Amino acid sequence: MNTDKDLSLNPQLAVTSLSSSSATAATNQLDRIVAEIQGIADRDRADPLALLVLLRTLEAIHREIQEGYFQSALPDSRQSLFALLRDIEENGGWPYIQRWKLQALLANLPESEQLQSDWQNLDRHHQ
Repeated sequence: MNTDKDLSLNPQLAVTSLSSSSATAATNQLDRIVAEIQGIADRDRADPLALLVLLRTLEAIHREIQEGYFQSALPDSRQSLFALLRDIEENGGWPYIQRWKLQALLANLPESEQLQSDWQNLDRHHQ
């Protein structure tokens, strides 16, 4: 069984719906990056300030990807959005996305009232 730690350290588990050549290339590149980050953390394991800098850097990168690339890449149709959400839940875990921001995105999509209702039903189903 995969834990959140497994998913965060193994990018291959998070790559699910890319074409196989894209997935392989992305996974190989992410594997190298993860190994490098782990090496930095291991090297600085006794230095809380260095580890804090590392965590803040990772958080800033995460926020940039989430608020920039990920949000702009979200589907604009109900079917595509729910297919993406289903894939996230079933295959790759859920990246840390603040719920209010996701709901704000849903509010801006066509059919927003129905989407919000569907999202709330999906959310209750997974609790």
